Amino acid sequence: MTGNEALSADLYQLTMLQGYHQQRMNDIAVFELFVRKLPACRGFLVAAGLEQAVDYLRNLRFTPADLDWLSGTGFFKAEFLQRLRHFRFTGDVHAMPEGTVFFPGEPILRVTAPMPEAQFVESRLINIVHFQTLIASKAARSVLTAPGKTLVEFGFRRAHGGEAGIFAARAAYLAGFSGTATLGAGRRFGIPVFGTMAHSFVQAHPSESEAFEHFARANPGNVVLLIDTYDTEGGAQKAVELASRLKSSNIPIKGVRLDSGDLADHAHKVRRILDAGGLTGTTLFASGNIDEYTLARLQLAEAPIDGYGIGTRLDTSEDAPYLDCAYKLQAYAGIPRRKRSEGKATWPGAKQVYRRFDADGLLAGDTVTLVDAPCAGRALLQPVMRDGELVEPLPSLDRIRAHAKNQLEQLPDYLRVLKDARGYPVVISSELHALAETIDREQGLIPGPKSAPARPLS
Repeated sequence: MTGNEALSADLYQLTMLQGYHQQRMNDIAVFELFVRKLPACRGFLVAAGLEQAVDYLRNLRFTPADLDWLSGTGFFKAEFLQRLRHFRFTGDVHAMPEGTVFFPGEPILRVTAPMPEAQFVESRLINIVHFQTLIASKAARSVLTAPGKTLVEFGFRRAHGGEAGIFAARAAYLAGFSGTATLGAGRRFGIPVFGTMAHSFVQAHPSESEAFEHFARANPGNVVLLIDTYDTEGGAQKAVELASRLKSSNIPIKGVRLDSGDLADHAHKVRRILDAGGLTGTTLFASGNIDEYTLARLQLAEAPIDGYGIGTRLDTSEDAPYLDCAYKLQAYAGIPRRKRSEGKATWPGAKQVYRRFDADGLLAGDTVTLVDAPCAGRALLQPVMRDGELVEPLPSLDRIRAHAKNQLEQLPDYLRVLKDARGYPVVISSELHALAETIDREQGLIPGPKSAPARPLS
């Protein structure tokens, strides 16, 4: 937790808080985080980032330095800033477990807290949950496209900042990747780390053969050679020649890496060279602007590639760089609230999502309804925090990863495709429709006699 974490927020969060403070609007509010619609060619999303969101909420504080800076902006009254010295998150959180598959219109996280607390955390919660969900959802597509392959997150250098690179590695591993090339993510989250060599190492030596041998003797337990600096098949042949020289030192060549050109064609040729040279156990690893679409083409070509480094297009979610993600007020002071903005209307009240399964255990449909409305299916939002503290310890990353694997196994075939995924049925319950209509009539937004006032939330 850094000293300026509290300032990872938009200015309007604090200007609104000053207004709430002045009017003493401290009643309980309910906010929900959800995604309005899927990006093109996507059939589902994978929830991620809850652990970091909870860490933010538990440790949220304004430091003296934060308050001094805020005072200097001229926006805030001294008495309000004094109140912020004691600002803490004391509310409740319900959320879908990380790794859960979800769909548009479904709340994946619900905050119930005094209005100033619930309002203020909006920006950072979206920032954390949106990004990891974005990356986990894209990574899951590669996992489904290339089952059984070693997939390594390779994108730190082109991620949009250091935190993004670390969180992308976590999100990809959560979704089923084998590991990351990023040391910081390995240390922080216990993710397996993978690494080979760069072209510069080869170029720095008088010959490719000498570079390979120096690397192998320096890293005898992890000899993965990048063979395409000059000529891919020529590099493969040099790897075979090196293997015979290393035999007396008991140093095996673990793998070779391809990073350019027609990967399928090179892979077939290199595999033949390695096998003919007795390196049948040496793996082929490929990188270079790979994403799920590239994987699909390589799978179709039956390329004999054992693993892939997937970087830029994953860590930037190149084909869908953002989600239409929102965090909206659903109730205040016990009364359901509803936004009616054109194209951005919300369903009022605190909600739960229930999931149904078919006879084969595959996802069959979801229902979004009020938290106290009876509904068949499995409730997806679970209690995470109560009164600002964890209800129980959060699951380990390995447990989250196992949950995500189970979720992907439950996807029906029509959601596994990379393009034109058919819409998954998400039903808005009759209770929610009725409540929305009641609120709209109360506000004079639809014609007809006013109904009984919207009932307070239980």
